[in-house]
Amino acid sequence: MKAPFDHRMDTHRPTIRRAIVADAAALAAFAARTFDETFGPHNRPGDIAAHLASAYSVAQQTSEIEDADAVTLLAHADGALVAYAQIRRQSVPACVTHERPVELYRFYIDRPAQGTGVAQRLMAAVFDEARRLDGAHVWLGVWERNARAIRFYAKAGFADIGSKDFFVGEDRQTDRVMVAPVG
Repeated sequence: MKAPFDHRMDTHRPTIRRAIVADAAALAAFAARTFDETFGPHNRPGDIAAHLASAYSVAQQTSEIEDADAVTLLAHADGALVAYAQIRRQSVPACVTHERPVELYRFYIDRPAQGTGVAQRLMAAVFDEARRLDGAHVWLGVWERNARAIRFYAKAGFADIGSKDFFVGEDRQTDRVMVAPVG
């Protein structure tokens, strides 16, 4: 079996590694903050609060880190968490008919780290881990109103193949579903 992904590099570039349970509290705080910064201004406060409580608790992050069918990747620069991604094997929406799909469940870059190249490095790590999970394709859902993310994913090789619902609290939203071959 291939060793878990772990890129070590100089202090000016991020280190990307798999999360461990001891990372759950820091990840929960970072994940909640980046989700709120990204989507809070576009959603009702009660819906955001409900989503953050259910998706980003320490217990939820611990469970996701311990899940054998999931991988959480963390990117650190100068000792600080600057990005993370979570991939998993899970049921797929009807529009995903591709062989051996793995979901890119979450992919967030801290605002100060955007434009530094960490997103591209983290995406390369996602594809490495998808291969380790025996994936042939990576799929994701991205909010239809998040044009910047859609452009990034298209640039990374993802193609739009349909849509699915995503709930933020009680608010049903539409995610574009995109897929890319693992290669």
